[in-house]
Amino acid sequence: MGPLERLREWRIDRMTDRVARRPHGRQARETYGAADAHSFTWGPVLEALALGPDDRLLDVGCGGGVFLRHAIATTGCDGVGVDHSREMVRLAGPLAVHAEAEALPFGAAEFTAVSSIVAFFFFPEPLQALREMRRVLAPHGRLAVYTTSPEAKGTMAAPYPLATRGHFYTNEDLARFPLEAGFSIARVTRPDESGWAQLLYAQL
Repeated sequence: MGPLERLREWRIDRMTDRVARRPHGRQARETYGAADAHSFTWGPVLEALALGPDDRLLDVGCGGGVFLRHAIATTGCDGVGVDHSREMVRLAGPLAVHAEAEALPFGAAEFTAVSSIVAFFFFPEPLQALREMRRVLAPHGRLAVYTTSPEAKGTMAAPYPLATRGHFYTNEDLARFPLEAGFSIARVTRPDESGWAQLLYAQL
């Protein structure tokens, strides 16, 4: 790879981090702090998890904490989020802690449910992340992951060049990961008519 190619790759990485992978800056704060940030994902995730007052939710890749606040307010559950962007953690306030999905700072069986919304796409080690999610889940715990489908590559849901930094999985591969991580049940559905999204549900 020549100097120009390396510079181009560096610029794509920098833009991807700022905008989506590790959001920071004024635009990221406005985007992920908005009251309706990724609100199109909330219904399918909440329906899958069926949260109630007895649940404790972990939201992995919580961004500004908007979904987590909504889940707590509408279901009565308790919850906390993690994100690897320090700026997003500051935006989420006391609801969130700084951490990587592959090394969650919690003990075993602390949660009854785990969510991850439009973040799994960027996890460098998805199987390890799922093993960590399984570890912190109590028996019969549930997981819901809303992610981007291969069909979305190059669309407004996953535009170039950001799409070159994401991980796209077939339904079969996405369903296989939780089983390899130790979950008992896993299934993948398409939650919208566009086909640009996948909803992974798994249970211990």
